[in-house]
Amino acid sequence: MVLLTELPPEIVQHVLGYVDPPDLAWIPRICQSFYHTVKGNSTLYKLVYLNNFDTPPANSNVNWEKAIKDIVRLQIICRRNRVQDKKNELPFVHDTVTSLLRNAATDTERVRSTTHPSSRNADLLNSLFEDETNQSAFLCRSFIYERARGELTGDDYSDTPPKPHHQKSAHLHCLYGVPMLYAHPESHRTRRSKMGPFACSKVYDLRRYTDLTKWGPFMDDTTDRVDWEKVEAILIVIGNNLRKLGLTKFPVCKNFWEAPFAGTWPGSYKPLPITREPDPLELQDPYGATGTWLRVVCFLDYTDFFAYNFTSEDQPPLHIPRPAIDVGEATRLILMKIRVTRIEPPGPDDGQDLPVVHFEGISRSLDDSYDENANSDLRGSVRLTREGEVRWTTFSVFSGVERWRSESVQIGGVRSAKGIMGHWFDKDFDPRGPAGPTAFWKVSDRVTESGGYHALMQDFLPLIQDQPDESTDEYDAGHSGEDDEDEEDEPGLELEITGISWVAWTDD
Repeated sequence: MVLLTELPPEIVQHVLGYVDPPDLAWIPRICQSFYHTVKGNSTLYKLVYLNNFDTPPANSNVNWEKAIKDIVRLQIICRRNRVQDKKNELPFVHDTVTSLLRNAATDTERVRSTTHPSSRNADLLNSLFEDETNQSAFLCRSFIYERARGELTGDDYSDTPPKPHHQKSAHLHCLYGVPMLYAHPESHRTRRSKMGPFACSKVYDLRRYTDLTKWGPFMDDTTDRVDWEKVEAILIVIGNNLRKLGLTKFPVCKNFWEAPFAGTWPGSYKPLPITREPDPLELQDPYGATGTWLRVVCFLDYTDFFAYNFTSEDQPPLHIPRPAIDVGEATRLILMKIRVTRIEPPGPDDGQDLPVVHFEGISRSLDDSYDENANSDLRGSVRLTREGEVRWTTFSVFSGVERWRSESVQIGGVRSAKGIMGHWFDKDFDPRGPAGPTAFWKVSDRVTESGGYHALMQDFLPLIQDQPDESTDEYDAGHSGEDDEDEEDEPGLELEITGISWVAWTDD
């Protein structure tokens, strides 16, 4: 009988390539032969990586040994029982998670009822962050969560300038993609621990809309860096409103807002099959702007908005957040169809790796209630920031005149399936507002050719029929709890959300 150690080295290496990543730590301790086989063997580490995780993009420069060791360490950290035993590992966890997503698959089969491919990297992260102690230790550590839990006192009770650990936690939360709606995901979930009012206090505070931030989710300085705590607040506000309306029960929203790590990596948008030929400009567009997008816009009644920002006699200092606000919001669903119209080189203030792409199109309300601001022409641009994030600018155009503007950032990077989140506001930056959160995500590459742009519901049918959703909430992060009786769907939803009967879309 031939011992494993007596086989040729290439066969031994091939066999060891199928071990679980944690096993590479103890295999070298078995004998001297295995020690020399494993130690410094980049090819072996690469085999183990590719047999267990996604094949990285061709332009990736992966240190295979470090990547394996980091993943194993991440798994060990996430298996610790107590939140307190994990919290100090936030910087490492952030770097490892972002590395796994940066190297996630883009060429595998599309996940049913979504627009992103399957990914072993994302599946691993999903399994790790199912643990609510991991959610608490890494996803709920930004300023608004610490504020909601009453952990801030004195000089700490200031959200400017943003602190690095706050930003890293908020960034992880945005990549996770499912809004954590309670301050204590690992324990009690009560009305008092709801995050919606605290997120609203950040999103609707007009003091945060400045020239340096471009009125978007960017830092209030000259760096053009993304302020991930602002993006996180947008995620919470919009996600909370979609749940209240019951829209997250339907695949067209659920698979973008309720699935962890769903397409939050570069190049993850995987379109549904279409029959048309792309035009030349579309082929040159690295961002994939042309197509059909579903947009959500939330806003306060202007009386509430104005009162919150201007009528209080006791205005807090600029570095102190306004009080939590829970006065009710309106939510609009809008269908956008856009097409690339022009591509030009990046300007001196843009990221230089990709061009600036301009687009035009239309937006049409999916609401029964008439809203003159929902139906408009649309134009805008998409470009890289200097730090390499994807910045989207849109203008709503009425009778040829620009009225509303939005500044947003794409979660996950270029051509990610997760979509775009940001702020909408008056195009002239009116210091009295209004302003609020918006998000949009791509549902199809389809662009109706005959008769110009038409808001056709058939664009959504593949997402609806691919996987009919008859369940309530298979995944309900940060949402369940005995004290949640006031979170029922709003009555009359199916009558309010129109022409689309959300529960009865068919081939007809």
